[in-house]
Amino acid sequence: MAARYLEILRTRHAARLLAGTLVGRLPNAVAAIAVLLFVRAEGGSYSLAGALAAVYGVSNAVGQPVLGRLVDLLGQPRVQLPAALVSALGMAVFAFTGIGALALAYVLMVVAGFFTPPLEGGLRALWPTVLRKEDQVHTAYAMDAVAQEVMFTVGPLLVTLCVSLWSAQAALLVLNVIGVLGALSVVVSRPSRAWRSAPREAHWLGALRSAGLLVLLGAFLFVGIALGSINVAAMSYADDNGGDVTYGWLMAAIGLGALVGGTVYGARQWSGAPERRLRMLVTLLAVFYVPLTLTPGVVAMAVLIALSGVFLAPCIACSFVLVDRHAPRGTVTEAFSWLVTTFTVGMSVGTGLAGPVVEWGGAVSGFALPGVAGAVALLVLLATGRVLAATGSGAVVEVASENDRNGAPEPRFSTGHQA
Repeated sequence: MAARYLEILRTRHAARLLAGTLVGRLPNAVAAIAVLLFVRAEGGSYSLAGALAAVYGVSNAVGQPVLGRLVDLLGQPRVQLPAALVSALGMAVFAFTGIGALALAYVLMVVAGFFTPPLEGGLRALWPTVLRKEDQVHTAYAMDAVAQEVMFTVGPLLVTLCVSLWSAQAALLVLNVIGVLGALSVVVSRPSRAWRSAPREAHWLGALRSAGLLVLLGAFLFVGIALGSINVAAMSYADDNGGDVTYGWLMAAIGLGALVGGTVYGARQWSGAPERRLRMLVTLLAVFYVPLTLTPGVVAMAVLIALSGVFLAPCIACSFVLVDRHAPRGTVTEAFSWLVTTFTVGMSVGTGLAGPVVEWGGAVSGFALPGVAGAVALLVLLATGRVLAATGSGAVVEVASENDRNGAPEPRFSTGHQA
């Protein structure tokens, strides 16, 4: 298992790109927590903190595919670093002005969220240029998904550490400076500077004109809903079984499950079509959500939640392979950014749905939502199996020598115009 990951990390530029991307995404990963703690320190209400964090999240969801398309058109350094600087500047101004002027605070959250650089999609566009074997790229996708789980586990700890050592204002400033340094590390690297997207057909829909990509986005919207609803249901369960400490352990358990599942998944070479593999993984994901409705004791509940997370990272890693296959030429960064956006929106929808469900039927009803959402995601994949399997194999694909080796053809567009 270790040998496959070490082989990738020893490849020139791979470790730097992975580490730089994770560090660069740190402000985004902890934004909600950092904003909550800062607003509370400023004397604001939880409602205000939640509203500001929500504005940041929505702006981020809108900005990712927009900036991703710009990356495909202009290259990574011209977009990623300026976006990181503008986003950090917006958060820094918010840290100094506080919540005294609410209109300004909301504008700054829009700026900070919208201009969050699409480093995640950018890294996945770079993997095929750094790793020359297809199976290595697939392993890198799994390693990427695992590394995200580590970041979302360590990130909140770093926020609370900064707050305890200095202040909530310092936490906002320090974490965003770290994020800019991470983005800088990526964009000055040789693969990022040399990367160019494939020629693309001019079309206002961009990556969204791929039917296969739309299927993936539809399925992962419901996977995101499942994960978002678990967060709320677990909080309701914890209120009756130990409070915040229990909630922390449950959230750590689902992260640990995803970490183990992603690590094992990426350590072996898989045969067969990734479309069938994704359907199997989503099936297992949905099935392992069902026992959560039993709501047993804390220890058993932690085990069940950990098991429910085992197939999350493999599902995400497998989806990366399919996004890469279905993204129209010249839109690979935008396509990956759409997946990030859809998953984020799904989590927000899941959180919103779970609130009234939990108030109506308690934690048991809340834990029923992930199973339902997982089943709907599976139905989407089953109903559109032919669309997802059709990678345009009947079209003539011209082999190019560009850095972006995504060979997804566009049989529906024959003009020679490039965006």
